[in-house]
Amino acid sequence: MTMNRRDFLKTSGTLGAAAALAGPTAFWSSRAQAQTRFTGVTYLPQSYKALSYGSNGFVELLKNEASDVFDVQFYDSGQLLKADEQLPALRAGNIDFMFHTTSYVTRSLPILGVTGLPGVVDELYRNPERLALGSPLFELLNEELAKENLYMISAGRGILEPEYIWSGPDNPVRSLEDMRGKKVRIVSYEATQALENYDVAAVRIPSSETYVALQRGTIDAAIMNISTVVGRSLQEQYAYCYKLPTAAFTVAPFVLRSTWDEMESAKREALQDAAQWYDDNFASYCNDVIYGEEYWPLMAESGIETIEPSAEDMAALSEAAQSVRNAWVEEVGTEVGERALALAMGEA
Repeated sequence: MTMNRRDFLKTSGTLGAAAALAGPTAFWSSRAQAQTRFTGVTYLPQSYKALSYGSNGFVELLKNEASDVFDVQFYDSGQLLKADEQLPALRAGNIDFMFHTTSYVTRSLPILGVTGLPGVVDELYRNPERLALGSPLFELLNEELAKENLYMISAGRGILEPEYIWSGPDNPVRSLEDMRGKKVRIVSYEATQALENYDVAAVRIPSSETYVALQRGTIDAAIMNISTVVGRSLQEQYAYCYKLPTAAFTVAPFVLRSTWDEMESAKREALQDAAQWYDDNFASYCNDVIYGEEYWPLMAESGIETIEPSAEDMAALSEAAQSVRNAWVEEVGTEVGERALALAMGEA
């Protein structure tokens, strides 16, 4: 039996109250012994063909190859939980796994900020092996996530193509200087901080509202991945793409670290097999096949002019982002932050 969002929230609230009264040991030991269901979520809709490719494949692999150990129930498109509800629900034990874009959770999980730091993302994008399963950077991220009782099963072996600056015909952005004074849709906290010196008015709105926001002039431009452009048909509104690698992210599956550590060997092996498939296929297929062979040709057909970034703007962005990187290193701890940056930049 599947569950809708209203029933889920009602049930999870009741279970949460019961756990509080009975104590965590009583509730979770009972759950661990009785449950075979493996409930997962993503807020991403299927219209995001590239971003959904990995989670769909991961879930189908579990359903087809591990049905003897997992009864997988998976809800996409925010059917069960919205983006901001996923991490709290995982921590509370109301779901068993989630797929989340790293850019949305860097305020809650600062260590994941390394996947989106301006001046770093271009290096990670061009060197995906640095985020592969078992790589030093992947292991470091999970060491830090363990402090939050979280485990990232795979980072998809790399970040997705960076987020660029998209603008319409009335407010073209062909350089960093063109950003001055503009109202720009930005999700990434790190990119927002890096562009402060350009007097950008950062507007944080869901991708679902971006089409209308452009029509109404609520925003002049947006920093986003091409998946968002296609997923929301924004090529109908844009005229320019300034390909300055301003921010980035990957989509990763997460479970509780305690769940991972206590998991029966057969279940863990099934998840490791799915993780290996995800690592071998997600970022590379999105970047090389879907983006390269389908999405960018669609942009050309739609008449969008793409502008390569100047060397001066690349240097200026890196310089502007230096304070952001310094602040991030201080936030996550000097030793951890400097080590993560060195691994991301290929200097360690």
